[in-house]
This record gives sequence, structure tokens and C-alpha cells, in this order.
Amino acid sequence: MPRGRYALYDSHDHSLLGYEHFHCAVGPSGWRYVSQVLSPSEEHSGSLDLTLDERGRPIRLEAHASSWRVRGAALDGVTWVRSDPAGQHGQEGNAAAHSFTGASPAFLVATALLLGPDSTAPVRTRLVELTPPVLAPRTVDQAWALLDTDTHRTDLGPLVVRHYQVSDLHTGDRHDVHLAGDVVVAAPGVELEDLESPPSALPHAGPA
Repeated sequence: MPRGRYALYDSHDHSLLGYEHFHCAVGPSGWRYVSQVLSPSEEHSGSLDLTLDERGRPIRLEAHASSWRVRGAALDGVTWVRSDPAGQHGQEGNAAAHSFTGASPAFLVATALLLGPDSTAPVRTRLVELTPPVLAPRTVDQAWALLDTDTHRTDLGPLVVRHYQVSDLHTGDRHDVHLAGDVVVAAPGVELEDLESPPSALPHAGPA
């Protein structure tokens, strides 16, 4: 069960946004990721509990940030309920999308799992992004392509790293994401600061 810590940065000015302490595991039904998010001063600022099935679809999502909460799952596309800080009003939403995305590195792993193991040709995916700092939902379209796979020697043993190119189909922006199993080793605004055990190999059942 991988356990570690990410440092999160603004991808434009590289200012520190906070830290994410996480653990994740592959199980018989898919993959689960649980994290606590801290501010730059290391005060609690949010959390994420994400469970995916073996095809990468969200069975259960619960995200907290700035006292806002979103609960969601794959249902008629993806469906969610977003609650305000007072907890008195819940707004339901639905979109014809494959999954969720957001600031957590977990969502990069989740999207890669949707694609299948050999996505050398760009695969288009529609996602509901939970945008910080209040988890406001918006729909985004991305294309992911697997560029190459490398094996690196580490203190934890051989590490197989998959290099993806991600394109934002609304803006044309492109960036690279490097994944070792269910751990993000490099991505814009993400730095893996600590990893206590080797990443787990993810199941890949093909595109959603």
C-alpha cells in the first residue's frame, strides 16, 4: 500500500499551495485513494476519498475543501452533490462525463486508469473538474496519449514510469504527466516528496 506526501504548487508562479498526505491501494474491485490536504503552514485544509472500479469509473467520491463538500459517483455519466459550508443547501449536478478531476494528484492516476494500458494514440475524455478553492464543478475535455515507458532503478526496486502527454482541448495547452503505477512522480504543480513503499500496479481494462 503506497503511502507518502506530495507538495502542491501553483503551476504558473510555482508558489507553494500546500501538501497532500496520501495512501492508496489496489483491491479486488478497483483502486482506492485517501488523503488529507494541508496548507503551506501545515494546517488541515481538505481531504479526498476516491474509490474507482476496475475500469477506472468512480464508485464513490467525497472531497472537502474550504468547508465545501462534494459527493459523487458514476451515474448517468457522473452525478454529484455539492454542499455549502453551512451544510444547509446541497446542489445536485450531472454531466455526460467519464469521471472527475481536480487539484489532487489522485485524479491523474484515475484518468490514466480510464484509458487502458496502451493509449499511444490520443484518447479523448470528458471530466468534471472540481476547481479550488471551493470545489466548483466545470466540464473539461482532455486528450491523453502514452508517449513512452521507462524503467528506473530506485531504493525501492525497479520503477516502471509511464509518460503521458495531456492536451486541454479547450485551450490547446499541453503538459506531461509521469506515473509509476498508482503514484504521480512528476506533473505540473506536483512534487512527490516522500514515498514509504513501492507503487502498486494498476489494473487496466481499456477505455471507458
